[in-house]
Amino acid sequence: MATIKIKGMSCQHCVASVTKALSELPGISNVKVDLAKNEANYDGEVAVEAVKTAISRIGFEVVG
Repeated sequence: MATIKIKGMSCQHCVASVTKALSELPGISNVKVDLAKNEANYDGEVAVEAVKTAISRIGFEVVG
């Protein structure tokens, strides 16, 4: 399971948006977004740049 830190999430709508964006990436499954920790966990072998791009497109920033 991979974990990414996300900056800019503030509500459950943000969680839903991030979950949807990551779930739509080929090769990613089992997406879980934690608003309190500002992070997302997912299973799959996907390039980090693809994840960062998907998050950036919906208005959030990957930290680190």
